[in-house]
Amino acid sequence: MLELTKVSKLFNPGTPDEKIALMDINLQLNPGDFVTVIGSNGAGKSTLMNIISGVMKPDIGEVRINSETIHHHPEHTRSRWIGRVFQDPMAGTAPRMTIEENLTMAFKRGQRRGLSWGATAKRRVIFKEQLRRLGIGLENRMSAKVGLLSGGERQALSLLMATFTKPQILLLDEHTAALDPARAELITKITDEIVREMKLTTLMVTHNMEQAIRLGNRLIMMDKGRIILDIPQERKAGLTVAQLLGEFERISGQQLSDDRIMLG
Repeated sequence: MLELTKVSKLFNPGTPDEKIALMDINLQLNPGDFVTVIGSNGAGKSTLMNIISGVMKPDIGEVRINSETIHHHPEHTRSRWIGRVFQDPMAGTAPRMTIEENLTMAFKRGQRRGLSWGATAKRRVIFKEQLRRLGIGLENRMSAKVGLLSGGERQALSLLMATFTKPQILLLDEHTAALDPARAELITKITDEIVREMKLTTLMVTHNMEQAIRLGNRLIMMDKGRIILDIPQERKAGLTVAQLLGEFERISGQQLSDDRIMLG
């Protein structure tokens, strides 16, 4: 489904600020995999997401979806295959447009704009049905400007928009990190339900170790641009945060002291 082969990325090469962002990354996601990704700041998590989505190109290596090489495709072209939700609730939606207008854009993602670009009565029924699944009343506010929604409401809408056309790959880039605990837990619950129901192949970056263990069927840990740990479902099921920290210390020879890593 998604395959990265020997992907590397170097920032500021040949300067005093040279930094290895990714080094020789090999990663394969099978259809329906829900993989959580953890690691401290600078581990390469966001760079990994940016290379998959097309924001950045790898210096070397290949990115493939369904055996098709895509790393030469720009970000807007990859939106046909990839949905992404960002950490910032303000990203991923158009704040001056209504909920209905935002959903219309999501519905037509990857298609050419034509005479049927606007929302139709049939589409409005579909939009309401999808919004109702979120369980937060947005189906009754379709004419509301998205910029007036709360962070949690907006992130729920972003998640719905990213999955509306059932993308082949869903990227979740710390999409609960900017929310208060109650809203973060709500979005986590909605995420789990949507991914399971739609059987979406998903890669989710999180700083919350408890969340990384609880969600999905596989967990990978990154450090200094490398994948240092890849835990399959059978090991992940009985894993604790303390054991995960111990594994990191054993492999890397250092402690996870960064306060951006949340224990739960």
